[in-house]
Amino acid sequence: MIYPPLTSRELGHVASAEKRVELQQAQSQVQNDFRGQLLQAIGGLVVVAGAAVGWQQLRLAREGQITERFTRAIDHLGSETLDVRLGGIYALERVAKNSPDDRPTVTDALCAFVREHARWPVGAPDGPEHPTPTVDRQVPWLTTRAPDVQTAMHVLARRPGHSQEYTLYLSRADLRRAQLSKAQLKGANLRHSNLSRAYMPNSNLEDGQLVNVDLRHAHLRGARLAHADLRDAHLEHADLRQAILHGADLRGANLSDAYLDGADLTDVRADGTTTWPDTHRRT
Repeated sequence: MIYPPLTSRELGHVASAEKRVELQQAQSQVQNDFRGQLLQAIGGLVVVAGAAVGWQQLRLAREGQITERFTRAIDHLGSETLDVRLGGIYALERVAKNSPDDRPTVTDALCAFVREHARWPVGAPDGPEHPTPTVDRQVPWLTTRAPDVQTAMHVLARRPGHSQEYTLYLSRADLRRAQLSKAQLKGANLRHSNLSRAYMPNSNLEDGQLVNVDLRHAHLRGARLAHADLRDAHLEHADLRQAILHGADLRGANLSDAYLDGADLTDVRADGTTTWPDTHRRT
């Protein structure tokens, strides 16, 4: 027992009866105070335990809501109605913002949506010739031709990052005349995709997988393409003024008639198969 009562023997050593009474009263007060503090501590533990249970219930409820929203958004992506698909794309963006753990899954879902709804199946038996003999100047802006694909690309281009996010897999996609100014597409896999006449000034494509990509007549002024893999890329007539191509792999790339004024071409990898514009012949 904490604070046990004084025994008769211990009290007997106190000569004054008045002092003995004071000691007994003081000890009773100490015991009462301790009991009060103990009850308060127990009450505090009960409150903490209740708060922990409440927080757990709140977290589970929130996760359930996010799961429901994610499932509904995925369902909307498969709708035949454009407005419903657009709503699903924006709903996925909201899920990614509110739930960091779900960001990689949202990114994968949107990339799959782009590949499915903007196919450019290079190499398939009935696939398109890549690159096409000429750049089709009659193709409208992607925002007009496929607004849901353009919206998905906008969301991907401004997505919040995540340490466990995989590479953006956008290979073999028809993104002609996409509008992606200042897009954050670092490390994106755009192999064999068609981005001819795309508007992508100041975009970040560093470390991108851009093998055999069609970027003819693309607006890439000020774009960051450092260490990008541009082997066999088609960059004819591309605007690469002030672009950063430091360390990029340009073996087999065709840059005929490309604009390279002010571009950073330090440490690029090039060989005899690289085609340079007449004004930028490299020895």
